Amino acid sequence: MFRGHLLNERGLAQNTATAYVLRAGRFLTWAAADGNVMGLTAGDVTRAVLRESQNVSVGSAQFFVVALRSFLRFCFVEGLLPTDLSAAALAITGRRRSSVPRGISPKDARALLSACDRRQAATRRDYAVILILLRLGLRAGEVANLTLDDIDWRAAEIVVHGKGRRDERLPLPIDVGEAIVGYLQRGRPTTTSRTVFVRRIAPIGPLSRGGVSFIVRRASIRAGPAPLGAHRLRHTLACQMVGAGVPLPEISQVLRHRSLESTANYARVDIEALRGLAQPWPGGEW
Repeated sequence: MFRGHLLNERGLAQNTATAYVLRAGRFLTWAAADGNVMGLTAGDVTRAVLRESQNVSVGSAQFFVVALRSFLRFCFVEGLLPTDLSAAALAITGRRRSSVPRGISPKDARALLSACDRRQAATRRDYAVILILLRLGLRAGEVANLTLDDIDWRAAEIVVHGKGRRDERLPLPIDVGEAIVGYLQRGRPTTTSRTVFVRRIAPIGPLSRGGVSFIVRRASIRAGPAPLGAHRLRHTLACQMVGAGVPLPEISQVLRHRSLESTANYARVDIEALRGLAQPWPGGEW
C-alpha cells in the first residue's frame, strides 16, 4: 500500500519509492515487529531516528527521516494511526560533505568509447550506452527505461522518462543515432522487449539501471583510468558546458533539473575562476 501511494500519489521514481519502503520496513522492525502500528508513540519514532543517526552518515540519516515522515503521514491518512506522528521524526542537523562535481577529461572519454569494440556485436550496445551518457547527460535509469517507441527518427528526437514521471523530448545527435542503429541492426538479441537496451545473457530482457552502471564501470576498467560510475558521465557533460561558458539556466534545461539550485552546484567546478574571486588572507600570501 505504501509503495503504491508513493508511486501513484506522490509520483516518486521506482528506485526512490523502494528506498522509502526499505526504511519504513527498518523502522517497523525496531518499533513494531508485529506490524501493528496502532500502538506507536512519539517516543518510538524519536528512538528510531536516534538509532539510525548513530549508525549512518548525516546524509543517510536525513534521508531516513524524510522517508519515515512520509510513512507516518501515510499511516495517519489511511487511519492506521490515530495521531500524525510525523513531527516526532526530528530533523537531523549537520551538513553532507559537499564535493566539487567531477567529470572526466576528453582524453578519458575517448578512451572509454574506444574500449568498446564496435566490430563486435557484444560491445556495440556498450558503445551506444556510453555515448548517450556522455552526449545527452542522461541518468542510468533513464537510459535503461528508453524504449523503441521513444525514438522519433524523422524528427531526430527521443523522449526521456525522467524523475517524477516527467517526460521530455531531447534532440538526438547524429552520432548517438548512428550508434543506436548499429546496435539495433547488428548487436541486439532477438526479443519481444520494447526497451532499446537489453541483456546479452539469457534470460534476454530489459537492461536495468545497475546494468547501465556496470557497462560504464567495465569499460572504464578496460580503458585504464579508475573505475567510473554512470553518473560521472552526466557530470562530464555538465562540466564541459560550464567550461564552455554556457549559462546555468541552459545547463539546467539540458540536465532537466527541477531547480536551478541543483545546477548551481556545477558553478564550483571552475576552481581557477573561483580563485580569482577570493580575497587575499590578511597578513599572508597565496
